[in-house]
Amino acid sequence: MARSAKDHKTNALRELAAAGLSHEALFFEADPSMTGVEIAHAQGEEVDAVFKTLVTEGKSGAHYVFLVPVACELDLKKAAAAAGEKAVAMCKARDLLPLTGYVHGGCSPIGMKKRFPTFVDETAQLFDTIYFSGGKVGCQVRMAPDDLGLLVPFRYADLTV
Repeated sequence: MARSAKDHKTNALRELAAAGLSHEALFFEADPSMTGVEIAHAQGEEVDAVFKTLVTEGKSGAHYVFLVPVACELDLKKAAAAAGEKAVAMCKARDLLPLTGYVHGGCSPIGMKKRFPTFVDETAQLFDTIYFSGGKVGCQVRMAPDDLGLLVPFRYADLTV
């Protein structure tokens, strides 16, 4: 069952509204056991155009954000190379909220507590619009990747296994 956008403002949606960038906020009942691929299918979205937001920590201690298609896995070696690190590791789910302000499954590249270097898988360039978390479980944003780059500077890179 759809929920209205005004019932669930997130930091990401507030920043998007303030920036005046073209986007669509999509709300849905979220089953925590569903994968990103299952959610994409349930929403009738093209799986390759739906991206998950992953937060990592480099060997240097710096944090990085990576957006990769939900059906793919982040290649940690490629991610490290893109970030200029010797190695990166996924952040633990329990560390996400204090670090980003978001919970696991609802982490958006927009509206984090602090802006981290961000990288988007190069396949995003194949789509006019992509989907990614709107800042809470059960909320997605649909927008042009180039518009996302106006709000969250990022670099495209080959990031998947």
